[in-house]
Amino acid sequence: MWGSGTKRSRNATAVITGAGSGIGAAFATELARRGGRVVCSDIDTESAETTAVAIRDGGGHAIAAHCDVSRIDDVRELADTAQDWFGGPPSLVVNNAGVGAGGTLIGEVSLADWNWVLGINLWGPIHGCHVFAPLLRDARSGGIINVASAAAFGAAPGMAAYNVSKAGVLSLSETLAAELSGTDVAVTALCPTFVKTNIVESGRITNGATQVADRLMRWTGFSPQRVARMCLDTHDRGGLYCMPQLDARFGWHIKRFAPELYTRAVGLTKGGIA
Repeated sequence: MWGSGTKRSRNATAVITGAGSGIGAAFATELARRGGRVVCSDIDTESAETTAVAIRDGGGHAIAAHCDVSRIDDVRELADTAQDWFGGPPSLVVNNAGVGAGGTLIGEVSLADWNWVLGINLWGPIHGCHVFAPLLRDARSGGIINVASAAAFGAAPGMAAYNVSKAGVLSLSETLAAELSGTDVAVTALCPTFVKTNIVESGRITNGATQVADRLMRWTGFSPQRVARMCLDTHDRGGLYCMPQLDARFGWHIKRFAPELYTRAVGLTKGGIA
């Protein structure tokens, strides 16, 4: 069991999905810096290996693994790989893999895009929790970090598939935290606004929405390294919610206390929909 002064992110045996770039790579690197052993998984095995090699070159311990989080068999295989390498269950799982989509109104978004986004952004964390939560529950210690987004409560127009996927991740995290109450397994939902990653370039986002997102990312975006550090520190404190940026925290409180006013205000900002 973790003591009250113990930091879960120190010397962790960690599994990170989407570790080939962005926030996932930042989590992997920071956990290795904190003395952890890290399984870097990604659908792009080459990018996962790049992250793992960089960690090993820096004196850390990491291996790469292929995983398409939308496929339950891949996630089960990832768990087997991790347990074989660690010699037991991981102490920390970061369900990070995600994709972006936006700029199109409900009814115009293709069902293929809906399925693609939900398959990775929502079913990925569902699969991760389905496979790994029982391992941690049996161990009665450890932690799970689910990467959601301020989009989980932001409800920005033109972002329906992404918003719905991240709202599901937030609800999943809250439910899991309630179910794990009484154990020493912590759950944290990461809800940033803009982070300087390649999610815009690699997603299915219209040109107009891409331009808006690029500007906001440059002006207000945090680096993935900063976000990962803040989230791990929040997780160490046992925090359920990590909202690194002030605008995320402001939006969260306004949405909770004045939801109808918030939704009307957000509806006035439809820039980037094309």
